[in-house]
Amino acid sequence: MPELHIRREHRLGLKAARAAAHRWTQEAEREWGMQCRTEPGSREDQIHFERTGVSGCLTVGGDRFDLQVKLGFMLGPMAGRIEAQIRQSLDDLLGQG
Repeated sequence: MPELHIRREHRLGLKAARAAAHRWTQEAEREWGMQCRTEPGSREDQIHFERTGVSGCLTVGGDRFDLQVKLGFMLGPMAGRIEAQIRQSLDDLLGQG
């Protein structure tokens, strides 16, 4: 099963990063049909997401986003394209695109 690991540094601070992550969660649910669950923490939040063939976790900190995604067998051949789309989405979200 292919795994993607994407890290993005930012200077938003935790409050603004949480707001950006909330927008990402809404997009993931709306655009990709993900089911998302947020676990807030004092220094970082974790957003767990899944749908058929995809699962993962976005860790949201005051200075970075860490995304880990596991792709199922059927999506494995598209891993490169999926990773590029995720990178672009995060860059746009964080104002780095």
